[in-house]
Formats: sequence, C-alpha cells, structure tokens
Amino acid sequence: MSSAIKVGFKMFYERSHLPNGFEIVTEKMPGVRSVTLGIWFRVGSRDELSEQFGISHFMEHMMFKGTASRSALDISAAFDAMGAELNAFTGKEYTCYYARVLDEHLPVAVEILADMLQNSLFAQEAVDSEREVVIEEIARYEDSPDDHVGDLFTQALFPAHPLGHSILGTRQIVGSFTHANCQDYVQRHYHAGNAVLAAAGNVDHSQLVQLCQEHFGSLAAGTPNQRRAADLADRQSLTFQQKDTEQAHLIYGMFGVPLGDDDRYASRILDSALGGPMSSRLFQEVREKRGLAYAIYAATAPYMHAAQFFVYCGTRPANLGKALEIIRAELARLLQNGLDTSELNRVKEYIIGHLVLSMESTRERMVELGAHAVQALELRSLEQHIASYRAVSLTDIQRVAERVLTQPATLAVISPLDFDELKKLSS
Repeated sequence: MSSAIKVGFKMFYERSHLPNGFEIVTEKMPGVRSVTLGIWFRVGSRDELSEQFGISHFMEHMMFKGTASRSALDISAAFDAMGAELNAFTGKEYTCYYARVLDEHLPVAVEILADMLQNSLFAQEAVDSEREVVIEEIARYEDSPDDHVGDLFTQALFPAHPLGHSILGTRQIVGSFTHANCQDYVQRHYHAGNAVLAAAGNVDHSQLVQLCQEHFGSLAAGTPNQRRAADLADRQSLTFQQKDTEQAHLIYGMFGVPLGDDDRYASRILDSALGGPMSSRLFQEVREKRGLAYAIYAATAPYMHAAQFFVYCGTRPANLGKALEIIRAELARLLQNGLDTSELNRVKEYIIGHLVLSMESTRERMVELGAHAVQALELRSLEQHIASYRAVSLTDIQRVAERVLTQPATLAVISPLDFDELKKLSS
C-alpha cells in the first residue's frame, strides 16, 4: 500500500507499508547524488525496565559487532569501500541506524543494514568487550559537567519516570549485560510494528520499497511500543553534585511544551528569544553586558506527553548566584512584558534561516522524516514549517510564556559549592 502527500502543487513525500507493517517513507531531493537512509525503531531509554537502563544505547553499539556472514571489520570495510558514512544514535524515544551513500550504492547499503539489524550474533565475547567501551563512554560523560548536569536536571524533573534516566545507563547495569539480554531486547522491540525506514536524497521510492520487501519482508510483525505518561506533579526543586571544577554548571527550568503540541512553534521562538542567537536576551545580559559566562542558552527538549524547558549556564562558582539572579529576572521580564513585534520578527527569521539551511542536507531531511514517522506524528514540509513559524503572534508567545514560566522551577548544579550554599542561592 502506498500513499503520497501533496503540499500546494508540490509532492512532498511518498509512504508505503509492507504486509508485515514495516514502513517506508521517502523524500526526493532534486540535484543531489547522495541518499541518506535511516532505519528507526520506536524504542529508547524511556521504554527500558529498571534492570536494563542503558540497554537501548548498548544495543546500538552491538549491532555493529558482526553477523553470521560479516565480521565487524567486514561491515566497516564495506561502507568505507563505498565512500559512505555509517552511524547510529539513541534517544529517549527512538534508536536510528543510518547511512549516507551515493545513490548507486543504495541497494548494498540497505542489504548490509538489514543484515546487521536482523542477523547480529551478539557473541558473548563481543558483549564483554563492548560493555567496557560503553563504561568508558559513561566515565567520559561524567567527566564533562556541562553535559552531565543535563542528566541531573532531567532526573530531578522526572524522578519516578524512565524519562528521567540517562540514555547511557549506569556502570553497574551496563556491566551486567549478557548475550541473552541482547537477544531478548531485540525480540521485544526490533519488529516491523516498531520500525520505519526513512530516506532522503536521490531516491526512487518504488525501488526502495522493493529492496525493503526483499530484505525486511520477513521481519516479525508487532505493535508499536506504548508510552506511559509522566507525572508532572512529581519533581524535585534542587539537585546537585559537588565537584572540584573551575566552572559551576547550572540548569534552571521546568516542564515545557510536549512533542507535536500546537504550541511547539511558539515555544521554539520563545526559546530562541531568551537564549538562542547572540542577540538573544540571556546572551546579551549574562555574557555581553556582564561577562559572567561563555556559554548560555535556552532550549526545550520535547517528548511524547512531556517536555523540559531549561536554561543552561556555565560560570565561575563565585558568579553562580549573580548568573542565576539574572536568569530568573529575564524569565520574569519576558513573562510580564512579552516580546515586541521587532524582536518577534527577528527571531522568526533567525529560526527560518537556520531551518532552510539545515534542510539542504539529506541527513537532516531524513531525520525530519524518520523522527516524526516513527512517533506517528504529522509529516510536515519545509514550507509548512515556515508558514507555522510566520503565523506565530505576540499573543501566542504570551500564552506559552504563561503556560511554561509560571511553573515551579528545578535547579541542577555541578560545582564546588555544598548543599547549604546552593540552598541559599535557590531559595
């Protein structure tokens, strides 16, 4: 079964499903010779049981470790020989394996990815070795406080929900994974009902559907993973890690606008106005006027049924209180006064410009298609996104500001300061 969507007079994407439910969605990009294809599974860290935290990310690693017919070196060498890019990433709500290849190499790329995702051996020797690699990755992450503070914040915001757990997992749990754990995980989650193949570039949809029928047609059917809503009343106001660092790293925020919400375009504009480009309010007040930080920004991380809005700032410990005071003041000022027309228009054009530039990449187009399709969200064209940003009004911004910024806040800090010192700052 195949369908196509028309935006105005322009065909945007083509979409098909195999008899087992495996979904294929493509976007043709004229004038390019490459194709980026990604095989997405609707499973991430929020779908993990407590005893398997980190296994989604671990399985991403294990899929590159060899099949019955190919060693790990064979897989790497095959893509190197095509001058191609092969990689993967894991999020809280999905896992994606992708390749960027010349159009003529698409059949080989599909076949190898299918082999990896359906015939990986998960040999215990490879599991033992890769556990150590991931534990090193965890250690590296923990040694990067500007990244690790994000996990502290998320854990405090969602303390009783899998969304609050690190994608990487813990050393103890990752160190316990076995061949049997890998097999069980794949059987539970890597089925056609959870899968989408997205491709963008110089791709022929019909040809790709035939390739998928050949290589994914026997993949077991199944039903998509269902997600448990987060309890938004259950959060912590302060979390910290005392560490001997030259900088204090803080995240200050609250629940944001969820994935697919009607307010998502206004939310993105609000984020950028507060802490996006160099003209944004927090950049100007904290960095340019007072020199209190090198990096400061605001963003929303949206999920299904939940989201987190946050401001990140890295500053010297002695300046932590002042930086936090300014962040709070700027959020309050926006809540009270909103944006003016000039600022709104400037931020809109900043977002639209960056969006258009990013969408010239086959990889970004594939990610746009795949991330939306695998979560059963509306697929929207670049023109639709632009129109939605341009339609956002000052009233929309004010509504989102009241929706988000009136909530109680959560503060996460990694610094040399102790609990009593931080408690004074956060009160």
